[in-house]
Amino acid sequence: MSAYIIFIRDETLDQHEMDVYAQKASEARGDHPITPLAFYGQAEGLEGPAAEGVVLLSFPDMAAARAWYHSPAYQAAKEHRLKGAKYRVVLTEGIA
Repeated sequence: MSAYIIFIRDETLDQHEMDVYAQKASEARGDHPITPLAFYGQAEGLEGPAAEGVVLLSFPDMAAARAWYHSPAYQAAKEHRLKGAKYRVVLTEGIA
């Protein structure tokens, strides 16, 4: 069953850290089966707090999503994301 990781950026704190994160996160893709479905396009808050940006990544299943998120390469990138911005990150299972 498909799975999705949703990144919601609430507030940028340090653009330099975000630039480093972007480079390292791109490199962390490796051979993981990731399909980006949304990547910081125009977003409109309909309920709750507005988001600065949203990323939606699709994976074949929850195990593949976890394997990428917990990979050493992504964890190294994540350190910069945590310094660079406030985010909410959700892993959810799809229906197909």
